[in-house]
This record gives sequence, structure tokens and C-alpha cells, in this order.
Amino acid sequence: MGIPTKSSLMEIEWLTQFCLSLPGAREEIKWVKDLCFTVGSKLFCVTGLEGDFQFSFKVDDEIFEEMSSRDGFIPAPYMARAKWVLVTNPSRLSRKEAENYIRRSHELIIARLPKKEKEKILNSGKR
Repeated sequence: MGIPTKSSLMEIEWLTQFCLSLPGAREEIKWVKDLCFTVGSKLFCVTGLEGDFQFSFKVDDEIFEEMSSRDGFIPAPYMARAKWVLVTNPSRLSRKEAENYIRRSHELIIARLPKKEKEKILNSGKR
């Protein structure tokens, strides 16, 4: 733990840019050291601001077991029951794959929002 490395900072910058490009996305610091990305005040992606770069996101129920047992992934601490995985070794995913999983996490969270809020986000096309 501790101060992030230069490469971790670059990865956090990429993750931030990508997550904030999604409709309705916001960022905030929670729990002192976690950068959280939300849509409609619900989390869809989280990364730590200390130590090595890792990030977590929600996955479809059907693929949770497979994803969380892949090399470089584990069930996300405190969030596994909601079908979240933690990517402990980001080199196991291409950037394109990571973006696809994060985009899907964003979609899963939007799907659970109240109808009016969902429509507002989807019709705005921006945050």
C-alpha cells in the first residue's frame, strides 16, 4: 500500500477518462482512498488511490463465477454478493476488454435505476 506508482497514476487517469465518458457518470472519493465512479448515485466502477493499480466492477450474474476464478481476478471484497469482481492483475485484460466490462457494469447499474432517472441519463447522452 502507500503512494501509487507512476504507472498506477497513468492507469487511473485512463480509467477516469473512460468512466467519465459514459452517460451520467460522476466521480467521487469514498472511504478516504477509493476513487468511485457512479451513475445515478450507484457505483459501477471503483479503484484504489494507493498501491498497485486494481479496479472492480459489476458483472452479469451468469458470468460472475467464471470471472472471479480467472487468473488476475477475485470476487470483490465487500461487493461479491452483488456480483462484483476485482481485477488484481490488470495486465490480464486488454484495455478494450476492460472498457467492455466497465461499460457493461454501467449498463447493469442504469438498468436498476428508477425509470425517470434512467430516461434522463440515457436521453442526455452526457453527464
